[in-house]
Amino acid sequence: MTALSTGHPASFHAIEWRHQSLHLLDQRALPHEHHMLEYTTAAEVAAAIRDMVVRGAPAIGIAAAYGYALDALAGRDLQDAYQVLAESRPTAVNLFWALERMAALNTADAHTLVAEARRIHEEDIAANLTMGQFGASLINDNSVIYTHCNTGALATGGHGTALGVIRSAWGDNKVQQVYAGETRPWLQGARLTAWELMQDNIPVSLVCDGAAAQLFRREKVDWVIVGADRITANGDVANKIGTYSLAVLAKHHGINVMVVAPTTTFDLSLPSGDDIPIEQRPQEEVTSLAGKPIAPAGCQALNPSFDVTPAGLIDVIATEKGLIMQPDSDSIALLFSR
Repeated sequence: MTALSTGHPASFHAIEWRHQSLHLLDQRALPHEHHMLEYTTAAEVAAAIRDMVVRGAPAIGIAAAYGYALDALAGRDLQDAYQVLAESRPTAVNLFWALERMAALNTADAHTLVAEARRIHEEDIAANLTMGQFGASLINDNSVIYTHCNTGALATGGHGTALGVIRSAWGDNKVQQVYAGETRPWLQGARLTAWELMQDNIPVSLVCDGAAAQLFRREKVDWVIVGADRITANGDVANKIGTYSLAVLAKHHGINVMVVAPTTTFDLSLPSGDDIPIEQRPQEEVTSLAGKPIAPAGCQALNPSFDVTPAGLIDVIATEKGLIMQPDSDSIALLFSR
């Protein structure tokens, strides 16, 4: 089986299915090393998700679907596959959506499950392209955009969510400048987003997370555009830690905030962001950098991987089904009723 053709302008593939195995671009090594790792079991894929080889809610869901199919190919117990994959990351709802979709087929036939995983992958790319067009329609010429974490082809099946909007707007000659927040502690903005944008020759400047307020105060910034890992029924958004503070700063400075996410990221079973489980990751990710200690020995640290931005701070959520302006319970329910 050949690698999946994504049809997006990025010059790389972060997720590939070939030779009956899953190949993932090791995002921990970027931007200095560029190599693919091969996976043949659900347990290996779960470890890759947990260890941040693959990250970004849509990409996690796609990888999990392929992981489930891998155990079907080997004749392993699919309930065990489901369980080990479900336990890999608790916040990204796409993970559970993809696993439920695979399990709902109620079959152990490997051919059927591989085809379904590839379909999930292809549908994500198509959704990204549509979201990119919807979001870009709101961007004016010569716009300056601030983005956080990584939401591009690395975090999705291809093209991207928030970076997909930026890519589409750039293609429409609407983007003057992009600022990428570094995104501590994993530095996805520095290592991944800056790299992605530079691959596409989109002008990007890296910004320390703590410098965003001064940037907003002194420079023209039109949009803060971010992705999401879970969106509740009232429009509250869980995203990479630091998103909430950016939304508060944007509100104070009159900057528009756009969240870009597929409808698979919505969890309508949760009334509000207060109900979202927030993953707590190891303290060492904060107290060390690239394996070297940067804090005193024994120093305690907090490391929530996500925060929750209230819907009232968000101007628009762009999905593949359309734009949700001033999101709230009613506007989200209306979108899903179509």
